[in-house]
Amino acid sequence: MDAFSSTFLSTLSQHPKSLLSPNNNYSSNYTSSSPTLKICNVRIEERPQTTTTTTRTKPQENPTPSSQKPTPKRELPIKPTPSRKPLEPSLPSVIFNAFDDFVNTFIDPPLRSSVDPRYVLSSNFAPVDELPPTECEVVKGSLPSCLNGAYIRNGPNPQYLPRGPYHLFDGDGMLHSIRISQGKATLCSRYVKTYKYTIEREAGSPIIPNVFSGFNGLSASVARGAITAARAIVGQFNPTNGIGLANTSLALFGGKLFALGESDLPYTVKIAPDGDIITLGRHDFDGKLFMSMTAHPKIDSETNEAFAFRYGPMPPFLSYFRVEPNGTKTPDVPVFSMTRPSFLHDFAITKKYAIFSDIQIGMNPIELITGGSPVGADSGKIPRLGVIPRYAKDESEMKWFDVPGFNIIHAINAWDEDGGDTIVLVAPNILSVEHTLERMDMVHACVEKVKIDLKTGMVSRHPVSTRNLDFGVINPAYVGKKNKYVYAAIGDPMPKITGIAKLDVSVAEVDRRDCIVSCRLFGEGCFGDDGYVVSYVHNEKTGESNFLVMDAKSPNLDIVAAVKLPQRVPYGFHGLFVRESDLNKL
Repeated sequence: MDAFSSTFLSTLSQHPKSLLSPNNNYSSNYTSSSPTLKICNVRIEERPQTTTTTTRTKPQENPTPSSQKPTPKRELPIKPTPSRKPLEPSLPSVIFNAFDDFVNTFIDPPLRSSVDPRYVLSSNFAPVDELPPTECEVVKGSLPSCLNGAYIRNGPNPQYLPRGPYHLFDGDGMLHSIRISQGKATLCSRYVKTYKYTIEREAGSPIIPNVFSGFNGLSASVARGAITAARAIVGQFNPTNGIGLANTSLALFGGKLFALGESDLPYTVKIAPDGDIITLGRHDFDGKLFMSMTAHPKIDSETNEAFAFRYGPMPPFLSYFRVEPNGTKTPDVPVFSMTRPSFLHDFAITKKYAIFSDIQIGMNPIELITGGSPVGADSGKIPRLGVIPRYAKDESEMKWFDVPGFNIIHAINAWDEDGGDTIVLVAPNILSVEHTLERMDMVHACVEKVKIDLKTGMVSRHPVSTRNLDFGVINPAYVGKKNKYVYAAIGDPMPKITGIAKLDVSVAEVDRRDCIVSCRLFGEGCFGDDGYVVSYVHNEKTGESNFLVMDAKSPNLDIVAAVKLPQRVPYGFHGLFVRESDLNKL
C-alpha cells in the first residue's frame, strides 16, 4: 500500500539491497533549468482492454555451482500466458458479466472518489500495457560501472479498466524492471502472472471481484458474493488456487525472488539475461505455507533468515513463522491472544523479539450492514503492541502492551536495549486513522519512537517528527539492530510523494526538537549514505518517465545518470535492487 519507489545502493556493502522505496510526484527536472512541477487536473487514460505480449524463447540460465543453490522447492504451476487473442466469451460469462454490470450501475455504483476509477486511475496512476525488454537512452551522465543488476518496482496496474468501484489497492501486480549491465539499461514491464491474472486474461474480462472496493455495504456484498460463488460453481475459477494480486512488494530470501501481496501466497519471479521478467509460479514452501503471507517479511542480513506472518478474518487471526536461509519454512506459531481480526500490514523484529501491532483498523461487520466497508476503523478500540520471542515455539511468552492512540501501518525498525529488557520501536503513527482507506489525501502520519520496558510494562513515546511522513526505510544491514538514520517520504498529500526527509532517530528523548536533519523536495534532492539512490521519476507536466541514479553522499543528491524510459512507469509501491550475482542464481 506504499507510495514509495526508490532504492539505496551502498558502494561499501557486499550485498546492496533496497533502502528507499518512494513513489514520487517527482518533477523529473534533472537539469537545473527545468521548470518546477505543479499538479493539474487530468483525465483518465482510456486504453483498449488488451495487453501487449511477446512470445519469447526461455533463455539459458548462467550455470552456478550446485553448492551455491538452496534445496530445490516446488512451485505451484501456473499456465503460461497464451499469445493468442481471448476466445469469445462463453454463455455463462455473458450472463455473469451482465449481472456485474447491473450491480455496478444500480446497486453499488462508484459514487465515492476513493473508489471512482475516473479519480483513482487519473494522472500517473493510470495503467500501462506490458513492455518487452527495450533498450533505454542514457540522456545525462553515465551509469556507474559497479551498478550491475536490476532495480525492480512493484505496483497495481489493472488488466482491465474497472466497470465499477475500484480502490488503489485492487490493481493487478505489475513489475517494472530496469536491467543495468556494462553501462547500458533495459526496461521491461510485465504483469505478475498470478492465477487471477491468467484466468481473466483467457476469459477476456474480470472474474474475481475487487476485495477492497467490491464489498461495501450489505446489498453489494450479497450480490457480488452470489455472482462470485456462481462463477466458481460453473468452473470459471477455483478459489483454492488463490485470488491474490501480488502487487505490493518484492523480497529476496531463501534463494528466491518473490513478488508479494498479503492476500495470497508469494509468487516466484526471475529476471532473464535479456531483462525480461518471468513468473515461475505460486510458492507454498513445500506445502507448509497456508493461504497467505505478509508483503513485508524481515530479512536478517547476518543470519539470512526471513521472518514473516499471515493474518486473516478467522482464528487464529495471526500466525508467526520464519524461513531458514535454505528456504525451509518453520511451523506456524498461532497467536490466539489476538482476539479479533486486525489490519496487520507490517511488523518489526529485533535480535530477540518480534513486535506486532493490533491497531484500530480491522474487520467491521456493523459498517458492512450499514453500507460501509467491511474493513474500517473502530474508535473505541485501544491499540496495543504484542511482543513475542523471535524464536518462539508457541505464544506462551507473548506479551501485550496498551498504547492508546498508536496506529501504525508500517514499522521502520526496532532493536533491543538494556540487555534485552527494553525494546525500541520506530514507526509512523497514523493520526487520522479513520481516513486510511477512504481518504488517503487526509492521512497525516508522525514518526514516533516507542520504548517498552519488558520488566515493568511501562511504555513511553517520543515524537521524532511532526511532519507528514510515512514509508520510512533504513539501510537493510541494520534491520533488527540500532540505527541512526531513517529516510521517509513526505506526503503532500498522500498517496503522492513530494520529497524525502532524512531523520536522526538517535536524538535523545529529552531533546524536543524535530529530528529531521535534511529535507529535499524532488527536483532538488535529498541526503543519503555513501552509495547511490536510484528511482523511477515521472513528470506529470510532460508525461515523461525517467530513471535517475544519484550520488547519495552528496548534499544535493547530485545526478550521476539520467535514463529516459521508453514508456511511462505508473506510481507504485515497493521496489528493490538485486545484484547481478544474485540474479544469476535464481
